[in-house]
Amino acid sequence: MKRAKGAAAAATVVAAPKDVITAASNMPEIKDGQSVALLQELHILTRDGKMNQDSRRKLKQVYHLTQFIEPLLREVQLDHPGVSLVDHGAGKSYLGFILYDLFFKNGNDGSHIYGIETREELVQRSQELAKKFKFPGMSFLPLSVAESTESSLLPQQIDIVTALHACNTATDDAIHFALKKKAKFMVLVPCCQAEVASVLKKNKGKSLGKSALTELWRHPLHTREFGSQITNVLRCLQLEAHGYQVSVTELVGWEHSMKNELIIASYKNLPRQRPTERLQEVLQTLGLEEMGHRFFAEELAKAGA
Repeated sequence: MKRAKGAAAAATVVAAPKDVITAASNMPEIKDGQSVALLQELHILTRDGKMNQDSRRKLKQVYHLTQFIEPLLREVQLDHPGVSLVDHGAGKSYLGFILYDLFFKNGNDGSHIYGIETREELVQRSQELAKKFKFPGMSFLPLSVAESTESSLLPQQIDIVTALHACNTATDDAIHFALKKKAKFMVLVPCCQAEVASVLKKNKGKSLGKSALTELWRHPLHTREFGSQITNVLRCLQLEAHGYQVSVTELVGWEHSMKNELIIASYKNLPRQRPTERLQEVLQTLGLEEMGHRFFAEELAKAGA
């Protein structure tokens, strides 16, 4: 005799392991099979298994990012089974833990996620969590992004580099890291791009009479906003000048985050001359020549000569 649909669902909940959320748990934000205990340790779920609005927003951001990362993981695996991923500015490592929980915890292919974070207490906490949940393919290092580029604790080559809300020049350091490690993919969500804006502000007096374009950053608010915009434009040109195919999109809706730009770079060994020339032209047009070192402009120009 068949039981009612509701009874069946209830039976499923009873039969499920305590540490696993199932589709029957009536929490659509959580993916089937995820570890309840891990999400509680990450404070995405409360101790009684509930979710507040802040954690729901945070989880939506991470899930949206994993939707972009998953096909990159699959593409790497077509070339070799074990994926190496470095997450810069990892913080509490929401992204790393959720990626590992969703894609790697049941595998034995040598995949590894490295979390790079300057705050040692967060690194220690992440190390403890990885040990507790038996995630051997996770490592956490108390380094700045720049320090990690020279660290012997990381492999010579990395498949995927992520930097979620890496502040100011940390995004550029993550790009430098990825270029040195010959990363196949980069996934970047830049944040607080102040350096270019400060140079625009410093040179504003000399630039105002030269071109009507300076009206784009004449007012202080526009200086900040335009500085943020042009920083990411220069980053995209820099990546293209190194042979990457670049796409720029929105991470999540504006109601979730104001720092919302998502840059995905895929190495395709594309022609480099045109973006290299454009990078130089933009720097010169905006009076940002002194920023050339930040975007490897001189290095690229010499390589193309």
